[in-house]
Amino acid sequence: MDSVTLKNYRCFREEQTARLAPLTLLVGENSTGKTSFLAILRALWDVAFADRAPDFREEPYDLGSFEDIVHNRGGHADTLGSFEAGFAQKHPQYRNYAVHYDATFKNYNGAPFPAKRRLHGKEAWIVQTDDKGVALLRFGTTHNKKWRQRESRRYASYADTDDRLFPIVMSPLIRRSLLSGEIDSECGGDNPTSDDVDKIWRLSTFISRHKRIGRPSNLRPFAGAPVRSRPRRTYDPSRPARDAEGEYIPAYLANLYRGNSDEWQKLKASLEGFGRKSGLFGDISVMSYGKTSGAPFQIRIRKWGKLRKGVDRNLIDVGYGVSQALPMLTELLRPDSPQMFLLQQPEVHLHPSAQAALGSLFCAVAAQGKQLIVETHSDYIIDRVRMDVRDKTTGLKPDDVSILYFERGDLDVKIHSIRLDEMGNVLDAPHSYGKFFMEETRRSLGL
Repeated sequence: MDSVTLKNYRCFREEQTARLAPLTLLVGENSTGKTSFLAILRALWDVAFADRAPDFREEPYDLGSFEDIVHNRGGHADTLGSFEAGFAQKHPQYRNYAVHYDATFKNYNGAPFPAKRRLHGKEAWIVQTDDKGVALLRFGTTHNKKWRQRESRRYASYADTDDRLFPIVMSPLIRRSLLSGEIDSECGGDNPTSDDVDKIWRLSTFISRHKRIGRPSNLRPFAGAPVRSRPRRTYDPSRPARDAEGEYIPAYLANLYRGNSDEWQKLKASLEGFGRKSGLFGDISVMSYGKTSGAPFQIRIRKWGKLRKGVDRNLIDVGYGVSQALPMLTELLRPDSPQMFLLQQPEVHLHPSAQAALGSLFCAVAAQGKQLIVETHSDYIIDRVRMDVRDKTTGLKPDDVSILYFERGDLDVKIHSIRLDEMGNVLDAPHSYGKFFMEETRRSLGL
């Protein structure tokens, strides 16, 4: 996603658009909508790419019922009947062509339901649904070779649909027929121009690309909780299904250690590389109490000194910071990681030096083609990202970083999209950005 637009959603009253980048940092005071922002990103992904109605109560975002989510302008009677959200994404082949997806959410049995959806690029739109049910509309040909919008099917609810949300692919034959004038147009009364056809063609190839992707679970954005699972002295084997708090991570590491030596060594090397740079740990290992996959196990950590290695210890004995960072690090570095990460306060329980190292890791992961949306209160992370962009440490360019500053107003919140220049300086920041830290600095200096 390259940008997100919100209106009447939670604390975002007026319509506003926020720029997203390979690495986006969400900053601002508590209770300014940063978690709600992460939740709508996952909801939009679910609706647009996964053919599923979003669950706004799924961990780690429990936003409540529809009335808790739609913007309230003061009192129960002022609750609005809908809220809107959408995103723009550049076409994978035509980088100057942006595809837009918009959704209007209404109340359906107390939960937000995407009552209206539209996919469009400039003047060409392809898919729309309505609140009378789900109607899949597509461009296509009829028996008399008319090129027009046609309605396929209607359903009582989204759950009843037996077709994909985007069932449209314009074939090369139809494209040639349109350009040659063999198929008449009923869209505005004139035959479409070459430019019109190209707009629809780009949309359909965009859709076709996502159709081919299918619905593997690992493609869904990983949404991390602000507080991860507590360590245990000994673990019993469990099914390694992803969860927001990383409860499954020890079992995932143990299964990799027991069943795939090559992948385990790669992941182990990546984890240890970060551990040493951040000062969190030097070695990580799995100690199995048996040769079978059902045997209990421990996660062992060894810290390094300047001259020699320390004692191999249980994960629960090396400080809370390591166990809090390990689930997030594993998600970022595992070989089958998803395309998008939605992370909340990754700096929890970490020393400033480790927080700064996280900033460098985020830059490195984003430079490899992933998209990271990170809510943080850590200036150490932000400053390290700025310095890595300035020093060209990972190849991440200034436009590859977006800082979204959430500023509280009267009854709503405004999102400011802040950019970086080549020297890592922030651009277009409002006066209130960083005001608290500047005042604290002046006070400490006695100014």
